[in-house]
Amino acid sequence: AYEPAPLGLPAARRAVAQIYAAKGVAVSPERILLTASTSEAYSFLFRLLANPGDEVLVPQPSYPLFEYLATLHDLRAVPYPLRYDGRWSLNSDAFEAAMTPRTRAVIVVHPNNPTGSCLTRAEWARLARGCAERGVAVIADEVFAEYLDPSADVPRSLSGADGPLLFALGGLSKWLGLPQMKLGWTAVSGPPALVAPALARLEVIADTFLSVNTPVQRALPRWLPLAPAIQSQIRQRIVDNRQWLLGPLPGSAPCRLLAADGGWSAVVRVPGVLDDERWALDLLERARVIVHPGYFYDFDEPGHLVVSLLTAPSVLQEGFARVRINRDNT
Repeated sequence: AYEPAPLGLPAARRAVAQIYAAKGVAVSPERILLTASTSEAYSFLFRLLANPGDEVLVPQPSYPLFEYLATLHDLRAVPYPLRYDGRWSLNSDAFEAAMTPRTRAVIVVHPNNPTGSCLTRAEWARLARGCAERGVAVIADEVFAEYLDPSADVPRSLSGADGPLLFALGGLSKWLGLPQMKLGWTAVSGPPALVAPALARLEVIADTFLSVNTPVQRALPRWLPLAPAIQSQIRQRIVDNRQWLLGPLPGSAPCRLLAADGGWSAVVRVPGVLDDERWALDLLERARVIVHPGYFYDFDEPGHLVVSLLTAPSVLQEGFARVRINRDNT
């Protein structure tokens, strides 16, 4: 039977609350919203938090989706830069300068895509404090949070933080490797005086669309317990591929692998003799190897390529072998 539930079926929301509890984060099921995707969650949150002409701060480099979503809602996506010096870090001065009276939300991708970087605990504390003082919400995109390096000294989740109104996003696409099932979730935390009206308004927005299908919600409590087996396979492939890449891409070489805290991608620094697009096209045309040029993700300078760590190890290694053979023959 069809049971319209704007925030999501109670059993499905309880199942999501349990995955936060497993991380040591207490999130009430009543503070969880289900959507048809994390992209839809962004859309709902932009409607909730901002009016046309307002601004949302987005990390740079990062996934290009944010600018498109902001534009669709007549908002400005304002970048705040991440800097690399052995590891990616928040440029605090530039972040503060990016804040204006029209800033309504800050997006934090944890870990970031494609850099795989996370804010340190100190960086996160400063950012959260600054947002709370200004009344600016935080949207914490944690879709890759289950793929953090266990040795990385970073928060496992930003949800439940004291201070700002915070929306933590996750979804089946990365959690179970099921993008076709179209389900995302948002966990709302922060001061109760801010959380209650935010949830009430989100319920109105969600009730307008009722976009999450019933079968996927009913299946969710059975699917989520399967996550450890699936995630362990994905993690192992990521770890194996990254470890292998350290061989052909040592830190001292002209082409080198940049450090990361997690995620599904590897960022490779290459000499600036070609722009990123020319590098990508050259590898495609000469070696039939596909990589993403860095400008896809708004790197602030040329010389970056992005490689998927989900690629089968044999395919990844064959690709690098082709590049080496092609280089040696030119």
